[in-house]
Amino acid sequence: MTDLNASLVNVPGGREKLQTPALVIDLDVLERNIAAMAEHARKRRIALRPHAKTHKSVEIARRQIAAGALGICCAKLGEAEALADGGIDSILITSPVVTDGGMARLVALNARIGELMAVCDNQRVATRLAEAARAGGKKLKILIDIDPGLGRTGIAPADAPALVAFVARAEGLEYAGLQCYAGQVQHMESANQRRDASLSALKELGALRDRLAAAGHAPRILSGGGTGTFDIDPDACVLSELQAGSYVFMDRQYNDVWPGVRAPFETSLHVQTTVISANRTGLATTDAGFKAFATDAGAPAIAQGAPEGASYFFFGDEQGGIIYSQSARKLVPGDVVSCVVPHCDPTVNLYDCFHVVRGETLVGIWPIEGRGRSA
Repeated sequence: MTDLNASLVNVPGGREKLQTPALVIDLDVLERNIAAMAEHARKRRIALRPHAKTHKSVEIARRQIAAGALGICCAKLGEAEALADGGIDSILITSPVVTDGGMARLVALNARIGELMAVCDNQRVATRLAEAARAGGKKLKILIDIDPGLGRTGIAPADAPALVAFVARAEGLEYAGLQCYAGQVQHMESANQRRDASLSALKELGALRDRLAAAGHAPRILSGGGTGTFDIDPDACVLSELQAGSYVFMDRQYNDVWPGVRAPFETSLHVQTTVISANRTGLATTDAGFKAFATDAGAPAIAQGAPEGASYFFFGDEQGGIIYSQSARKLVPGDVVSCVVPHCDPTVNLYDCFHVVRGETLVGIWPIEGRGRSA
């Protein structure tokens, strides 16, 4: 895709001429989102460590750090390696690394960047991490992963002190603090329920923090939170840093978190698609089907290019469909339609690059270095 559209960079009207489906970033909006979250963190006196699982991009990570972020989160070791290759020097890997091969890569990455942190929720894994780090010759910073009730990863708060004590005394490891991400509350559409659920989880985390401090293991870092609770979590005065990620792009799922009101961040990411067939009244076929969008959250929302009230559906692997009023202007082959993606993180993982635009001009093509790095 990079080669197909490279000739359009800085060409007036180049956005309209993109060969599609194409993943498009509105750079003006992206910059406003990055600045808005950075300013929010400064005002609330909380550090920001954005989650790069959303964008998987060295360029965007650099821009977040330049705006004030203290470092970056990565979901997987492969993403962290890709961003480190691009010069990102402070990374927290938020998913446990448990295999021998993964630990060897973790130790190698630890040796070549300024600050690497990993998470752990199991003493047997901690023992192996300590052995690997000791053999590597550089201590590995560890955050104990706390389960806030999601059940995906993390140790129960009641069981955490013993693991903290083990990590704190393990040769080869450095106990740095706690991670607690309440993913189950991020998309609650009820603002009151979302607030209550998030603050409840953080209250329990705060109680654990106090118990650990009393035992001589006060956590230096308490990392967590997300885009759905970015404006709630600082009120608990527990987290030291926010891991919000999707705010840079937004998607249909997160836009739905603020129903009936303006979302705090704008949608900067779209999939641009082209109408390829339109022989039936009120129906058009596009070139963006299942392969162009992550489908776990349903169909995309149409942002522009189709009649008001039009809806998008999946017509197959390669094709999408648009249904619209038979009385509206008829879509014709070649028409360009822009869509808000249902779920930004896995949609980004389907593409090799971002097409970056200002207005109707394609100003750059950025590689997605971390895409496909599932291990």
